[in-house]
Amino acid sequence: MNIPFLKEDGLRPGQVEQVTPFVRRVVCGNPGPFTYRGTNTWIIGGGGSVAILDPGPDDAAHLAAILHATQGERITHILVSHTHRDHSPGVAALRGVTGAPSHGFGPHMTPPDQGGEGGDHSFRPDILLADGATVEGEGWRLEAIHTPGHCANHLCFALEGTGTLFSADHVMAWSTTVVSPPDGDMAAYMQSLARLAERSDSLYLPGHGPPLPEPAPFVAALAAHRRDREAMVQRSLSTARRATAMELVAPVYGPELDPRLVPAAARSLLAHLVKLGTEGTAARDGEYWEPR
Repeated sequence: MNIPFLKEDGLRPGQVEQVTPFVRRVVCGNPGPFTYRGTNTWIIGGGGSVAILDPGPDDAAHLAAILHATQGERITHILVSHTHRDHSPGVAALRGVTGAPSHGFGPHMTPPDQGGEGGDHSFRPDILLADGATVEGEGWRLEAIHTPGHCANHLCFALEGTGTLFSADHVMAWSTTVVSPPDGDMAAYMQSLARLAERSDSLYLPGHGPPLPEPAPFVAALAAHRRDREAMVQRSLSTARRATAMELVAPVYGPELDPRLVPAAARSLLAHLVKLGTEGTAARDGEYWEPR
């Protein structure tokens, strides 16, 4: 199944976009092959007080843009979807300026020496948000939804009474999500996708790229894509009989893959292999994998 990606996103760093009556977006100037135009910071609420979701990296220009966009308002909550370096390091400076407490599922769950080198290990939320926890402010209420897969402590946030879900990096309109073990887990990712598919949200606001209206068909396409990719991994491994995740990149993704994305593709295939290993259809021998 083809995924109906949305690539158009003209919002420039520092600009403010009114997405819904209670939600605004500011994009950080950190574009890249995994961040697209940059990290989306979401301003939730309006009038007297607001919440900030994902202040982004430690970036002085972006902090200034957030403060300019909320001039005349009081920032009462700082929310974090997950602890990757493009999402949570900006919390410290924003908290220092505003005094607002930070909220998140918890610290990064994989130590650097165990494959968690991409995490923000300095972040410790002031207030822990378990699955189902709620956060509320002036005119808004959010429910935290634990959606591991991309990151073990990943949260989506549902804006009560609006059909709006802040999907962060779990579902993005512009691209599929990187799932990189050990902090990334393909089985958990698929379970989290299935959980979102059971909901009736009408708008996703992701961590990168443009808003995603009518997300249900998109989520279904993402799940189908992952199932197809897993089948390709199984076929390629059966043909090779013994291979590393990196050796499977070419037969699975083909020759047109952007060279910058090859390491991430190998990590994604490793996630599929780990899932197959857990299910008993592949066996691991060091970096090598064999079919069972």
